[in-house]
Amino acid sequence: MIRTRDLGKTFLPPPWPLSLVGRQIEHEVLALQGINLEIERGEVFGIVGPNGAGKTTLLKILATLILPSRGTARVNGADVVLGAPAIRRSVGLATGEERGFYWRLTGIENLEFFAGLRGLSPRESSRRATEVLELIGLLPMAKEPLTRYSTGMRQRLGLARALLGRPQVLLLDEPTRSLDPLAAQEVQTLIRGLARNDAVTVLIATHNLEEAESVCGRVAVMADGAVRSVLSVTAGEGRLEDRYRALLGAHP
Repeated sequence: MIRTRDLGKTFLPPPWPLSLVGRQIEHEVLALQGINLEIERGEVFGIVGPNGAGKTTLLKILATLILPSRGTARVNGADVVLGAPAIRRSVGLATGEERGFYWRLTGIENLEFFAGLRGLSPRESSRRATEVLELIGLLPMAKEPLTRYSTGMRQRLGLARALLGRPQVLLLDEPTRSLDPLAAQEVQTLIRGLARNDAVTVLIATHNLEEAESVCGRVAVMADGAVRSVLSVTAGEGRLEDRYRALLGAHP
């Protein structure tokens, strides 16, 4: 379902005059190097590592938001460069910091808008928006404006938007970071259910090692843009946190 071969990404300093605008990068940044992964259909696969390890960059490449500098990546059989339109139809992306909603609209109006962008009719958009709001436990807040949503509610709404198109692949970046323990547990149960019942492939980047151990079958440990090891999360393998520390020589 997801295949990468020697995948790499280097961010270069912007050329003049773009270098005069916004934050400047004075030197090239090697964000990813030599990433080789194989993730199967219906698998929940985790990516863990310290800040700056390259987790978010990898997800953005797989979602076709940025282009790789070298190597190849395929999602659901399509190349991330040549087959980007097909990938966007089959992938749902949710990030930990969701800023793409319209604050004056209600939760359901936001979802209906994005469902329309996916080609759904107004009737289908309303029905699907209601379904995903119920799925993530936000249906009681459906008609409230986004200004009344807490950070955790907006994060769950981002997950709802990722589910609008019934994705075959779900890319999640810190999906439970701002959630209370009960809401986080509900999201984790939802992730497991999507993989088990609907064969959705889930790739989840997280700093929460307990979460990774709870929902993932395998976990890639990343540091400095490279995969240090892919660990199996099964009984008898030892605590993930202990193996993580052994690999990186640092506390998570």
